[in-house]
This record gives sequence, structure tokens and C-alpha cells, in this order.
Amino acid sequence: MGKKIVMLPANEVDLSSVEYVPELVQAPHITGYLLKLVVQLLETRLIGSFYFSFMKNKNNVTQLLRNTSVPEAPMFRPEFSPQDPEVNVVAVEEDGLPTDRVEAALSCLPPHTPPTLPTLHSEAGIGYWKIRDYAQVYRSKLASPLIVAERIISAILELRVKKPQNALLIAFDPEDVRKQAAASTRRFEEGSPLSILDGIFIAIKDDIDCYPYPTKGGTTFLHEIRPLKEDAVSVSKLRSCGAILIGKANMHEFGLGTTGNNPNYGTTRNPYAEDRYTGGSSSGPAAIVSMGLCSAALGTDGGGSVRIPSALCGVVALKATYGRIDMKGSLCGKGTVEVLGPIASSVEDLMLVYAAILGSAPGNRLSLRPSPPCFPCLSSHENPHDVGSLRLGKYTKWFNDIDSTDISDKCEDILNLLSKTHGCKVLEVVIPELAEMRVAHLVSIGCECLSSLNPTLEAGWLTRLSADSRTSMALFRSFSGADYVQAQCYRRRIMHYHMEAFRKVDIIVTPTTGMTAPIIPESALELGESNMQVTGRLMQFIIAANLLGLPAISVPVGYDKQGLPIGLQLIGRPWGEASLLRLASAIEELCAPSRKTPPSFYDVLSTK
Repeated sequence: MGKKIVMLPANEVDLSSVEYVPELVQAPHITGYLLKLVVQLLETRLIGSFYFSFMKNKNNVTQLLRNTSVPEAPMFRPEFSPQDPEVNVVAVEEDGLPTDRVEAALSCLPPHTPPTLPTLHSEAGIGYWKIRDYAQVYRSKLASPLIVAERIISAILELRVKKPQNALLIAFDPEDVRKQAAASTRRFEEGSPLSILDGIFIAIKDDIDCYPYPTKGGTTFLHEIRPLKEDAVSVSKLRSCGAILIGKANMHEFGLGTTGNNPNYGTTRNPYAEDRYTGGSSSGPAAIVSMGLCSAALGTDGGGSVRIPSALCGVVALKATYGRIDMKGSLCGKGTVEVLGPIASSVEDLMLVYAAILGSAPGNRLSLRPSPPCFPCLSSHENPHDVGSLRLGKYTKWFNDIDSTDISDKCEDILNLLSKTHGCKVLEVVIPELAEMRVAHLVSIGCECLSSLNPTLEAGWLTRLSADSRTSMALFRSFSGADYVQAQCYRRRIMHYHMEAFRKVDIIVTPTTGMTAPIIPESALELGESNMQVTGRLMQFIIAANLLGLPAISVPVGYDKQGLPIGLQLIGRPWGEASLLRLASAIEELCAPSRKTPPSFYDVLSTK
């Protein structure tokens, strides 16, 4: 430590000589009352300064931030070079009506087979109802949005008193849900639904404005100092399509964790095993979709926050390109790593919700020059070349650096099946400087979060945060302005390496997470938990999409030996969402025979 390192310019690095270095996060695992005591010590200037200095030295953070000379200029937000257009897609106007975009996405889907009521039971087992199933049932008058609303309300109220409690929603008003469902039911009775999303139940993460519910960000106090007057832009678009918004879904406080632990409102339980975490920070949105209570949910993703919980709960999530979705009305609207993202039980449902909410903010449209949003023509499955022409990049040593081979083996099996079925080529790529990427992301999201929250914290609200959030804030305060600039220099280097990889491949494939759902320690439920080893494993593969603003999708591909879901992550070129959706749809089709719904599952559409 302390020895200055001078890096070569990124374009002079010999990728053939790059050695993979396994990730090893060194930090104590602390829960309960001990965490409460530790955070009080860390917030003192002398002890906190010494502790974080020691831990940053031990994890090589100080070396990378203070003792390394990076030749690249800083990149303070993702910058993308022009991209080649995607093939066999339907382009839409960002300024068009959300209903028109949803209709365009709908036209790209394969023909729909009407569902058979009263149950979803078949020889293949139980499956998820899709958005088009709901629409067909509503049009056929076999059920109505109001009938389904009553079933969902009953289930949520039941879960609130169940032991152990499964805390899915922070804010929930049955009468508001009934009012929305009644309006949707009338539209169907009159033969005038607003779109295919009319009557579809969607949950909104608690850091996205959804009037009249307060936005708390998983805290106990934010709504007291941040009055709410209107929906977020994305939520307003969903309303215009007729979606029924059932309330504010639970989350890790301020999104500052990867497990979904929330002592304020209760920790959301994994639908596949109630003693396991859902993953975070969009814990409630992923769980409520996995359990069948909502067709989709809206979350935010600054460090894998829609992809991690979706992988751990066996559903699908999309993190779009930075700037693709207007962030106005979300707590993370000013950062450079976080975006809104939909979660759904199927790729086609994901695409329909994505179609409704996409659209760059005016400022981003000028500065980022986004390519036109597109949808893949999934209705042309008879042309396997569309999938087979995609070149997939795999960094094998990184891909296989997982404690449990269940994950890497299952993901590898799917890649082999893609090659066999569709002729996809899997090519070796190298992603250098993974440690630098992790540090750059930590400093970027930490400093941006602290900058956003500082006025609130300085006004005396710090002590109202949970212990693990206060630990994160203490860590973020240990970074300097020079550290932030150094992180942005690394961002430019890492962007160069990924753009070089995309000269060779179309999509980079990794497991979504380096572990399946971790166990919830009993001591963590009341006062929280700090476990950086678990955080490191859950975030192992997801950071590039946030730091570089790249689109990424997580799709379920199977289960480990304990029956816990495994996700495969696809990382695409800037503005390449259509290619990700196309490949994810092909993967979903290959995995369909073995897919299972969780033990905690509610069939709210059938009459069984």
C-alpha cells in the first residue's frame, strides 16, 4: 500500500495478458444490537475515520483511489458512441402516446392462445397468467378487474397477519384499488378498454411517486419533508394505459442494500422459501410479481436493484439504457447510475410494460442522442436466424467464479441449449479491471446518494435511518471529491473495454447473481444487518450495466439443489433493449418446461 501505480491508457492494454483476480470482500458480518452499537461508533469522527481507512486499505480501495494514476479523463455520466440499428424490429416514437407504443409492442408478440379457466393446472404444472390472458378473460366476461381486485386485496390482507409476516407493501389502500378496478370494469363493459394494460395490476416501488400514496423510500420519515402532489412520469404513463396501481411496494431503505431487509416495515420474504431474502433493493416489487398477485411491478436499479431480486424470486427484470426512461418523480432522478425498470413474470409482459413507460427526458434526448426505441418481432419465431445471429460474449473465469456450481452449471446449460437450438455463437471475451469497476461504482452511487440526501441528513434526520443505512452513509462520507473524480476516470476506462467487447459480440452473458437467495438471520429482522460478503456476491455481475448505463435483463433459467431460482443476465449495447428482449424470449421458451411457481403463489384470475 502507498506505492504509486501508473496505468497504461486503456487502448494500449494487452487484453491477452489480463489475469482474472477473484473478488474477495473483507468486512465483518454484523446484525442486531451489535450493529446498532457499531454504527454509533462509526459516526464518531475519530473511530469512524480510523475504521474506514483500515477497511479501505484492506480491500485495496485506497490504492485504487488515492495511489493510482489513471490517464483517462473523467466521464461524469455515460457517453455512448452511435450504434448500428437492430434487425427485425419495430421502432416507435418517444413522443407518442403510451397506448400507441403498447399497441406496437403487442403487434410484435406471437399469436395468443386464449387461456382455459377455471385453473392454470395442466400437464406441465402451474404457470403464470400473462397480461393477454387477463385481457381475454375480461373481454369474455369470465371475470372482471373488480373481481380480481377483491381476490388480491384478500390475499394481501391475509399475508399481513400471517406468521411470519410477508411485508410486500408499505402503503396500500383497498378502497383506492377498488375504485380503479371499478372504473376499468366499466370500460370493459362498455367495450372501450384503454389498452392491453387496462385492468392489469401493477405495484410501484416506494421510491417512485404514485399519488396519493406518500413516497417514503422505505424510511419512516421522508414523506414528512417531501410533500407529494403528482405521479412520477412513468406512473402517469401506466395510468393512461388503464393499469391498476395497487400501492407502494416494500424496499431496502433508500435502496441502500441488496437483501431487501427493512426493519421499518418488515422484511419481504422470498416466495420460494420464507426464511430467505428476496434480494434488494426492489424486494417488494419482485416478490409480489413472483407470487402471482401482480402481473408486473415498477422498480429502480442503481446497483442491480431490479435484477437481483428478480433473479432470486424467479421472475424477469429489465434495466434499460441510461436515459431511455424519464426519471422525473423518482428519488434517484438526479444520479448517473440508476434507472427505472419493469419487473414481470414473463418477457412478453415485461415488453408491454416497458413500452408504456419508455421515453427519454427532454434534456437526455438532447445530450445522449438515444436511438429510437424498438421492439423485437417475436411473432416471427419461424425465422430462427434472428436469435441465431446474435453473438454472445462470455468471460469464462468470471462466469465460473461462484461458490455454488449450481448457478454456473445451469447458466452454462442454457448457453449450450441456445447454441444447439438456435445456432448462437458463444465467444470468449475479457473484461479487465473488475476491481476498479466495483470501486468506481461504489464511489459513484455513494457520493451521488449522499449529495442527494445531505440536506435531509444535515437537518437532523440521520438518526431516523436504520442502522445499516447509517453505516452506508458513514462510509460514503469517507470518500472525497478527488475520489469521485478518480472513479469517473475509471468509468471511461471500463466503458472502453466494454465497447471493445461489443465490437466482437452483441450481448455479454453472465449469471445475474453469484449466489441464490441468502438466509435471513433472525437477529437482523428487528435492527438490520451489514454483510458485505453477501452484497459482493449478489452484485458480482451487475455493476457494469449501472456504471456504464448499459441495458441488461435478468431471465430465470432454473433452480439450485434447494429449489431456489437462478437468473441469467444479458448485457447489451447502448440502446439495444430489443436484442435483449429477443434473446430473453428465446431463453424463456427453452426453460418453460422446467419452470415452477413458488410455494407462496396466488392464482387470482381463475375461479378454482
